[in-house]
Amino acid sequence: MPFKINIRLSSNAFKVIAIITMFADHLSVWLVPRGTGLDLVLHTFGRLAAPIMCYLIAEGCVHTSNVRKYITRLFGFAVISHFPFVLFFGLKWWQATSVIWGLLLGLIALAVCLRTNHSLLRKLTTVIVCCLLAWTADWNYIAVLWIVFFGILRDRFRLQMICYSVIGVTLYILPGILNMGQGAIFRFGILLAIPLFALYNGQRGKKSNVIKWGFYIFYPAHLLILYIIRSLTA
Repeated sequence: MPFKINIRLSSNAFKVIAIITMFADHLSVWLVPRGTGLDLVLHTFGRLAAPIMCYLIAEGCVHTSNVRKYITRLFGFAVISHFPFVLFFGLKWWQATSVIWGLLLGLIALAVCLRTNHSLLRKLTTVIVCCLLAWTADWNYIAVLWIVFFGILRDRFRLQMICYSVIGVTLYILPGILNMGQGAIFRFGILLAIPLFALYNGQRGKKSNVIKWGFYIFYPAHLLILYIIRSLTA
């Protein structure tokens, strides 16, 4: 009998992967010289974090029993994450904000699409407005669109991944290549998320408040800690 490996991943496993890849990506921003081989590897690896976050938001919107509470919680962490984000990346407070803001707007757009009886025009208008409001967020309207398509195509994996790829290639990879040339090759890392999504088992995994809240807390906490350490050692 041939040896067969059957690996399936829960949403808890996805959260751990997102945390690890995000930390590696942000650590490289601080410690690894830009353009080096290690920098390329870590940034490519780090491209997994945002797609996984978007996927989890879409899954959360489908499974939550209280979407308003979910939106409120995400809004709170978007506010908390703002200053750690701009401090770590050396931005003015008004220039940009974290990916959590884009995730929040993606959640709102998907909730309107899935959980209301509004007309198609009103739903489309909501998605467009959320994309515009996400303009200054890390991953901006790309995150909003990913979340919406992950959610509305949840039971159609192949079409879901096609839409994910089209959005990623046209709005993220190609603009990067046009602006940065070969320096943007790490952006192809978003496509590495597809085989991971194929392993999703549709389950949350073992109930754990550490994973549930740690996933949210880790984002602003690690940015703030890295900023403080970098400032003290500069």
